[in-house]
Amino acid sequence: MALGNLASRFLVALVGVPIILGAVYQNWHHGILWVVVFAASLVAINEFLAMAIDDKTDRMAGVILGGLACAGFYWLGFRHGGALVAMFGATVPVGLYYMFRFGDMSTAAARFGTTVAGIVYGGLLFTFLAMLKRDGGPHGGDMVVFVLAIAWVGDTGAYFAGRFLGKTKLYPAVSPGKTWAGAFGGLAGSALAAVVMHLVRMQDVGWAHMFAMALPAAALGQMGDLVESMLKRSRGVKDSGTLLPGHGGMLDRVDAVLFIGPYVYLYYFVAGPELHRLFS
Repeated sequence: MALGNLASRFLVALVGVPIILGAVYQNWHHGILWVVVFAASLVAINEFLAMAIDDKTDRMAGVILGGLACAGFYWLGFRHGGALVAMFGATVPVGLYYMFRFGDMSTAAARFGTTVAGIVYGGLLFTFLAMLKRDGGPHGGDMVVFVLAIAWVGDTGAYFAGRFLGKTKLYPAVSPGKTWAGAFGGLAGSALAAVVMHLVRMQDVGWAHMFAMALPAAALGQMGDLVESMLKRSRGVKDSGTLLPGHGGMLDRVDAVLFIGPYVYLYYFVAGPELHRLFS
């Protein structure tokens, strides 16, 4: 008998959460988490490209070039040339690839744009998660768990609120199943995750900082979910892949994280100097 959706999700979490926490909180080297994120980002890039590009060689080229761009972004750092390397790596090599292997000329521009978008969306945005661990000092792991908790506890809150508390559709043209009750339940779940993180791991961070990170991040996470739903709906697919039972593909599981991670990273280093001092 096939497992129900909730049972499948529980089993995936039972296996996946210890692996993620081990990678996040091990103290040997911050690059361990990057290896996990890097591998996941390659899967995410491939899923994105598979929805829009039929040619397997083009997709493989996009994954390889995306991996190189992500590696340069991570190892050179956001503030030390890594952002420029990422921009260069996500565009120029892709343009050169399609110049020498344009295939059907009428679709070359679309494939070029899709590949660049896939690298940025599935790869570079994902890399911010590993950069939080690397740049967050002794509490970098907490920042990563904070991002994941905001996304996944919020998703759980949205699921149950949408199921039991209301049926008014949020944005049916993009995601027919999502409701306003689910949206507010997701915000409540993310707020609860922020409270728990403050009480358990981030006591030094003031409540104002916690909620200034958590609430916009929660809203961004829900928009990230809607963006991925739009992408899938535009291509006529239910899930981005079949990698994770009960969850679909990699993008289905990290769509919110892709929008939350960069925001929390930028808040940490740009808008929150006090937070930076606390965690350094």
